[in-house]
Amino acid sequence: MPATPFDSALNAELFGDRELATLFTDSSCLRAMLVVEGALAKAQAQLGMIPEEAATKIHRDGMEVVIDPALLAKGVGSNGVPVPGMVAEFRRLMAEDDLAQYVHYGATTQDIMDSAQALRLRRALGIIETRLRRLVVGLGRLAEAHAETPMAARTWGLVATPTSLGAVAAGWGAPLLRHLDGLSAVRDGCLVVSLSGAAGTNAAMGPDGSEVRALLAQSLGLGDPGGTWHSARDGVAGLAGWLTTLTGLLAKMAEDMGNMVRTGEAMLAGAGASSTMPQKRNPVGPSAIAALAHLATGLQASLSGAVVHRDQRDGAAWMTEWLTLPQLVIASGRAIALSQAAVDGFTPNTETLLGVLDDGSGLVYAEALQFHMARHMPRPEAQAEVKALCELVRASGGTLETAARRHWPDRDFGLVFTPSAQLGDAPIEAMAFATSARAHAPKD
Repeated sequence: MPATPFDSALNAELFGDRELATLFTDSSCLRAMLVVEGALAKAQAQLGMIPEEAATKIHRDGMEVVIDPALLAKGVGSNGVPVPGMVAEFRRLMAEDDLAQYVHYGATTQDIMDSAQALRLRRALGIIETRLRRLVVGLGRLAEAHAETPMAARTWGLVATPTSLGAVAAGWGAPLLRHLDGLSAVRDGCLVVSLSGAAGTNAAMGPDGSEVRALLAQSLGLGDPGGTWHSARDGVAGLAGWLTTLTGLLAKMAEDMGNMVRTGEAMLAGAGASSTMPQKRNPVGPSAIAALAHLATGLQASLSGAVVHRDQRDGAAWMTEWLTLPQLVIASGRAIALSQAAVDGFTPNTETLLGVLDDGSGLVYAEALQFHMARHMPRPEAQAEVKALCELVRASGGTLETAARRHWPDRDFGLVFTPSAQLGDAPIEAMAFATSARAHAPKD
C-alpha cells in the first residue's frame, strides 16, 4: 500500500481521481505559481512600478517555460518552500538579467503559493459542483420513479413504519441541494488572491499595494480579500468543512444502499467479487465512499488545527494545509463519482421491499392502527390496547390485522393495513425533491 492511495496505480480505479489529482501535481503547482508571477508583473506595470517591457516578458515566459520540479527539491528541503528556487530558475531561463530582476517584485512566497492554490481550487470546485449537480439530478429521477414505492423505514436499525423509496432518495438528495446552495459562500471565502508581502503590510510596494492586489485579483479572476489573510485561515477551514460534510452526506447514502443490498431490497451494478466465495457480490462502491468519508473526517481534524496560525505567518500550520487539503479535495471528488456510479447502478427489488416492510405479522402497521383507533377512544387507551395486541401477535403468531378485527369486531379499519395508504407525506416529499433536483441540473 502506498503512502497515499490517490497516487497509487494499484488503487487508481478504486480511490483514484485523475481529473482532480492533476490539479495537485508538482507541475500543476509550479505552472499556477508562474501564472501568478506573470499576472503580478502585469498589474505592477499598469501602475508604473516595473517596466512594461519586463512585465510583458515575465507574463509571456510564465506561460511558456517548463521547470523540472526535481531541480527545486533540494531548495525546498532547506527553504521549506518552492518559490525561492522557482524564482531563481525562472530568472535563469529568462536569460535577460535586466528584466528578470522584476520577477516576484515586492511579493512574498506565501502570496504566490496561496494565490496559485486559489486558482487550482477554483477549477477543483468547478469539477466538484458539476459532479454534484449531476448526482442530484440522478437522485431526483430515482425519487420521482419511486415516489409511491412502499418500503420499510427504519429507526434504531429496526423496521418502524412504511415510507417510500422515493422519499428515502429525497432524504439522500435534499441535504446535497442545501450543500450546493452553500457553495457560493465557500468560494467567496477561499477563492481570493493573496498579496500582502513579507509580514502582511505590503510595505515593499509602497502606497500602491492595495491597488496592485485589486488588479491582480481581476487579472486572475479571483476575489480581492481587501487585506492580508496570511494567518487568517477561515476561508480554507470553511472549504475543508464543506468538503468533509459533503463526503459524510454521501457516506450516509452509501451506508443505506449497502444495507439495502444486504437485505436484498436492491442490487448494485458492478458489485465486487470475493476471492473464495463465488456467490458474493460485494457493495464495493458504497464501502469505498464510507471509507473516504472516514478519511475526510481525519483530514479535516488536522486541517482545522491549522487555523491556529501563529503570529503573522506560521510555517508549521501552513505545511499542515499542504499535507491535508489536496487529499481532502480528491477524496471528496472521488466520493461523488462513486456515488454517481452507485445511483446509476441501483436497482430496487420491489417484491423484497414489500417483504421486508411486512414480515407477515403486520406489526409495521401498529402506529397506523393506534391513531386510527384514537378517533374512537382516548389515545392513551388506544395506545395501550394496540401495544397489548402487538405482544399477543409476537407470543402467539398470526397477524395484527386479525388480532385487531377480533378485538374490535364492529370497527371498520379501512386502509390501515394497506402499505400504499400509509406513506403519509413521503410521495409529496419525493416529488418536491425531484422538482428541485431538476432545477439544479448542471448548465453544460
